[in-house]
Amino acid sequence: MRAIGPLTLILAVLGGMAMAEAPKSSPHPAPRPTVVQPETPVVAPILRPRHRPTTRAAEPQTTVEPARQQAAPEIAAVAPTLRPRPRPKGLQAEVEQVAMAQSEPEATPTRKSQKESRKGSVCGDPAIRGQELPPVTSRTKGCGIAEPVRVTAIDGIPFSQPATIDCDTALALKRWMREGMAPAFGNREVVQLHIFGSYMCRSRNNVRGAKISEHGRGKAVDIAGFIFSDGKEWTVARDYNKQIRRAQKAACGIFGTTLGPGSDGYHEDHLHFDTAERRGSAYCR
Repeated sequence: MRAIGPLTLILAVLGGMAMAEAPKSSPHPAPRPTVVQPETPVVAPILRPRHRPTTRAAEPQTTVEPARQQAAPEIAAVAPTLRPRPRPKGLQAEVEQVAMAQSEPEATPTRKSQKESRKGSVCGDPAIRGQELPPVTSRTKGCGIAEPVRVTAIDGIPFSQPATIDCDTALALKRWMREGMAPAFGNREVVQLHIFGSYMCRSRNNVRGAKISEHGRGKAVDIAGFIFSDGKEWTVARDYNKQIRRAQKAACGIFGTTLGPGSDGYHEDHLHFDTAERRGSAYCR
């Protein structure tokens, strides 16, 4: 038997080891991973709706641009040409009349309308309602009214009974009602004036032998009370309060004579106003 050398022995050992560990199949390199490239998206064309043809009669047809006619020739063919409706007959005349009415100033009252507004008034004042009377004469010297009027209301405030007086007294009474009576009562609105007396041919205070009263000349009026819009009534006899006293005081100067409760004992239940001419200042008590 041949001797085995050391080199042969080593090779044999290595060869056995190699044979013991050899794989059943030859190894191959792993394939590279496949990189999937994203597909380029297909861009869909942008679709736009076609323009609707204008069909409203109230709107005029707009001109279709040439470019739009080429893109959608059927629109130009379908859409009818709309024309504005003709103006109604007479419209222009009405417009001109309205313009003239607005530009013209307000018409001034005619003489006829002024006459109608004064109908039922006296003393040339529309605020004084009543009627003119024929001259009042009397057998008693000093009595009578040359141009009497029968006043039934002033400034829309009716009298409890007509007052037969002259126009000077009627105008003074209107002034007092506006400047004296109304401010004195404030928010209280007088709706009726209680007339106690007007023309009467008699002596002063009915005293025999005294001078003729201003009532006998149509220059005096007596007021006994006031009725207000709330239905209440104030009388001089029962309600001689500060408002009535203020109204009486305001009459001083408008009338030549102003008398009331406490003046002379003859005027405790009414206010006496007259337009007697006096030298100097008015007589107010």
